[in-house]
Amino acid sequence: MKPGVLILLLLAMSCSRSDQPAIAEVPVLPDRQLNAAFVIVDGTYNTELVAPMDVFQHTVFHTPHGIKVFTVAPTRDTVTTFEGLRLLPDFAMAADSLPIIDLLVVPSAQHSMDTDLTNPALIEFVRTHGRQALYVMSLCDGAFVLAKAGLLDAHVCTTFPADIVRFREAFPQLAEVREQVSFVHDRSAITSAGGARSYEAALYLVEALYGRDVARNVGSGLVIDWDLTSVPHYRTPF
Repeated sequence: MKPGVLILLLLAMSCSRSDQPAIAEVPVLPDRQLNAAFVIVDGTYNTELVAPMDVFQHTVFHTPHGIKVFTVAPTRDTVTTFEGLRLLPDFAMAADSLPIIDLLVVPSAQHSMDTDLTNPALIEFVRTHGRQALYVMSLCDGAFVLAKAGLLDAHVCTTFPADIVRFREAFPQLAEVREQVSFVHDRSAITSAGGARSYEAALYLVEALYGRDVARNVGSGLVIDWDLTSVPHYRTPF
């Protein structure tokens, strides 16, 4: 092989690696139970709520410091999901004293791209507690809420595939919106494409926190053959 061809081949191989799934670094291994707050509003989509909640809750069976999950809504009134599931929130945003929120999760809802963004109490809650949390996670169009709260400024992120163009146009302060990935991890923010992919973003965070074995055990309990290397995702080098 000619030297010039070899150099081009090596360069091509090097470039292609940047698009391969990144492996989580050494897990955090928390020394206490973590709290995951799920922000719910009328019109929340079932999958984007239940998938990550299911994953996080199952950690209590596989590690001594698993994740405690709870819901937070604007009030204690019943929240009705887009699919008609009726939920009783655990906490009200302004009226209740809240536990420390280590993981703030914003599932997608019917109005995540419009009227939810003009709800000052919702956006301020997400902004305040998101800045204090160890991680913030959005599923599907929940990324619009995180972005409106200023938590994705200068971040690489993603959202529901059909809404990527709208996301870019609405929030030009984003560093980049990745396509054809299950999720993106940039610093303390994890944004997911949503739907069934919501399980993958949640299992990734479990692996980042507790290690590969715990993530695989949680996946096994949910009949998911978890293998991060098979999931298309992007993690910024930080």
